[in-house]
Amino acid sequence: MGGLRLLLALMALGLSGAIAAAQAPGERWVAAWATSQQIPEERNALAEADLRSATLRQIVRVQIGGPRLRVRLSNAFGTAPLELDLVGIAPSLDPATSRIDTHRYRTLYFNGKPGVTLPPGADMWSDPLDLPVAAGEDLAIDLRFGIPTQQTGHPGSRATTYVRIDTRTGEAAKTVDHWYNIAGIEVVSPRGSGVVVLGDSITDGSGTKPNSNTRWTDALQLRLRADPRLREMAVLNAGIGGNRVLNDGLGPNALARFDRDVLTPPGVTHLIVLEGVNDLGTLTRDQKVPPGVHAELVTRITGAYRQMVAKARAHGVKAIGATILPYAGSAYYHPDAENEADRKAINDWIRAPGNFDGVIDFDAAMRDPARPDYLLPAYDSGDGLHPSVAGYQAMADAVPLALLGSKARPKPVKAAVAAAPTIAFTFDDMPAHAALPKDTTRVEIADRIIAALKAAHAPAHGFINGVGTQNEPASVPVLKAWRDAGFPLGNHGWSHANLDQISDAQFAEEVAKNEPMLRSLMGNADWHWFRYPFLAEAGGDPARRARIRKLLGDRGYKVAPVTMDFSDWAYNDTYARCVAKGDQATIASMETAWLEGAEASIGRYRAMARALYGRDIPYVLLMHLGAFDARMMPRLMTLYQKHGFRFVNLEEATRDPYYRADVNPALAPDPQGLEGAMNARGLPVPAGYQRPALDSFCR
Repeated sequence: MGGLRLLLALMALGLSGAIAAAQAPGERWVAAWATSQQIPEERNALAEADLRSATLRQIVRVQIGGPRLRVRLSNAFGTAPLELDLVGIAPSLDPATSRIDTHRYRTLYFNGKPGVTLPPGADMWSDPLDLPVAAGEDLAIDLRFGIPTQQTGHPGSRATTYVRIDTRTGEAAKTVDHWYNIAGIEVVSPRGSGVVVLGDSITDGSGTKPNSNTRWTDALQLRLRADPRLREMAVLNAGIGGNRVLNDGLGPNALARFDRDVLTPPGVTHLIVLEGVNDLGTLTRDQKVPPGVHAELVTRITGAYRQMVAKARAHGVKAIGATILPYAGSAYYHPDAENEADRKAINDWIRAPGNFDGVIDFDAAMRDPARPDYLLPAYDSGDGLHPSVAGYQAMADAVPLALLGSKARPKPVKAAVAAAPTIAFTFDDMPAHAALPKDTTRVEIADRIIAALKAAHAPAHGFINGVGTQNEPASVPVLKAWRDAGFPLGNHGWSHANLDQISDAQFAEEVAKNEPMLRSLMGNADWHWFRYPFLAEAGGDPARRARIRKLLGDRGYKVAPVTMDFSDWAYNDTYARCVAKGDQATIASMETAWLEGAEASIGRYRAMARALYGRDIPYVLLMHLGAFDARMMPRLMTLYQKHGFRFVNLEEATRDPYYRADVNPALAPDPQGLEGAMNARGLPVPAGYQRPALDSFCR
């Protein structure tokens, strides 16, 4: 009996030592992931059979790393104790599946025991666990339920949960895209910090695909991770779909959940508040209200903001206000001029110096300059209220990082100005692209395009198919006009032959046959740029792709890449037919579609660059010397200027490290274009603009 007592005493000593170690002085805990809690709506709740004596596997992405972690579980809205027989954690091998790294699977303990009972309304931390995790790593959390209670969770997870999973095989009875009873993960981090984003469905990521991590807060996290000063700051998403500042809806109102969501996670130094559009919209969704009710709502919302700022400052947290996005296009809220006046009044209050400790002007970044109460079409998901993935990226890009680098309350300053994105214009198929409209010459087309470029002070690079000078001798002066304008020329293959349909020897002949003309036109200037016809680069045959690049490199060529394109070429033949028929109405509709496609491509390619690299790259735009291009060029230049682009030449654009393998074909080729890079990294490629059925026009 004495030996048993000694053993129990030693076990107790070991347990008390472990608990003491969890509270060791100097160990600093920081929130690495968090989500807001609510009662799941009926359609998002799990049946009791899915929970009783069953295991859920839930995937989350930690935003900063550390050598030790702990998990915060929540029974915030439970009406009875929540019994969990087992809680486990392991790195996920793929956030879109239930696969985990079984070698690193660990059981989480609570006060030294492998299970826990959470009282109603309570949150509880697990004991610390020695499991090193890296920033951006996906973790799987297993919860094995005993007796379930009223559920607490986060329906808008945008991440898949595996229900009634077999922990031995990883097979699940079903999947849902919601989280249950998990509230946070914290890590030991001497220098880590956090910014809580308190918001509604726009912050929660409405419209993004599950497991894609393309919310605006995810894009902001990538920006922080790329900045040496901010890479250890976690972006903690406290968005709830349908949330309001003042009244409960889908989840408790922002004031009611402020302490739990903003002040509870450790290490928080900053707060961003983006709330209010649902308060504005629900005010008049069902019926109009008198002007006094509008004024009262504005006063109550700004008063609630004051409360949040005061609470944050009292806890040493810097409070940043975000202006409410335009939503006049919302068919759900159908706002009118009075609602827009309310939004403007609230945004003016947010912008006023001293009310918040800093301002992010999402309204200015996301609105359509032509209709300031509407979202910019390229940033609209289609419902007039929620941004698209490109819009979410634009929101992340609109955050001045200087606001997050300073903990002290700043003096009022002008909004930070982001570096202008750059773009290089390139034109293929010179000198004779597509059909000629009636009473139009190739030289006239070239002159109009050159004039538009010159007026905008935009450099350009042309790529020739020498066969055009044989087929249309009248087009030869186009090349001289281009050179007289100071624009260089490069090689596009003699006959625009598709590499995928010719042999290596034939390709070499295509390259060489263009060279005498290039030498004559370019003189001592460099003409050693090659643009693949049809952008076909033997993508399905990596060995041939490398072989062809070596062939080009041996001849002194650099590859002219394309990182922005909106299929301008598709309109030129149709335009010639419509001119012949005198169909001005169809031409007008084509103008609209052409510009919409060009604008959509800006958001699409910028979104891909930011998803991949956390920044804009210098873009290389593919265009053609076509008649419709000539008609539209002045408006296109205005469009790029509206989006803040600076025009550069191809040489300057390709100095960026992104193009290293293009300017040096001896290097192993990178994935072709931004789409190729997205596919190579398993990231979702944003959908392109769906242009009209041009082939059927003017027939």
